[in-house]
Amino acid sequence: MTSLLLIAAALAPVAATPLPADPLQSPMWEFIADQVFGDNAVVRFDPRVKVSFPEIAENQRVFPVQVDARAIPDVVRVVIIADLNPIQLPIDFRPAAAEAFVATRIKLDQRTPVRGAVQLKDGSWLVSGGWIDAAGGGCSAPPVSRVKGDWAQHLGEVRGRLWTGADGARLRLAFRHPMDTGLVDKISAYYIDDLKLRTADGRALGEVKMQAAVAEDPVLTLMPKVRAGDTVVFAGRDTNGIDYAGSVAAIADTTGQ
Repeated sequence: MTSLLLIAAALAPVAATPLPADPLQSPMWEFIADQVFGDNAVVRFDPRVKVSFPEIAENQRVFPVQVDARAIPDVVRVVIIADLNPIQLPIDFRPAAAEAFVATRIKLDQRTPVRGAVQLKDGSWLVSGGWIDAAGGGCSAPPVSRVKGDWAQHLGEVRGRLWTGADGARLRLAFRHPMDTGLVDKISAYYIDDLKLRTADGRALGEVKMQAAVAEDPVLTLMPKVRAGDTVVFAGRDTNGIDYAGSVAAIADTTGQ
């Protein structure tokens, strides 16, 4: 009898963790939670996840978003979410020796909640964000470089700067790439999808997974834990197998910016 009770207990379904009500009342909240956080994750809304973006999307193809969760300990993952985009998870950052901070520019296909979410070491998630009004078509319009026809001439170019200041180091990388969504007629999806960062002596700084909802010619700003004189080495690849690699040496910021 005892064995049968143990077997029955093992086979009993585990109750799902209740999902909190969405303060933004997004029609996609439950779907987003299932896709990003998983079935049984603990999810809480927390204003310490500071999500910054303009009040108005002046250009739905290039919309700046910053997620700053430096006030939260034990962050292992930082994501940017655009609920009503056809491609909803433009950035997935796994910091190692880096702050829980990421800034970039994304495409918006319509009015949508834009969120930042961070995962902690215990597997739970903290979320914040807000609604943004945007004209349609950010994900379904052809990139400017495709219209000009000069995208192939600049493919693979990277510019970078790494500077240190009173609030830590900042790394900015700018890539030339069309970041095609696959939603434009006769243009297949084509984008940078993986970027790894380390110091010159091999210390892992973090990894960024990108999707095509990141704006054309993507720009990333991260905060690696390095000092003046250190060098950050980056290595990435796009979905056609083209490699991006280089290094940036840290310099002291004397401007106070």
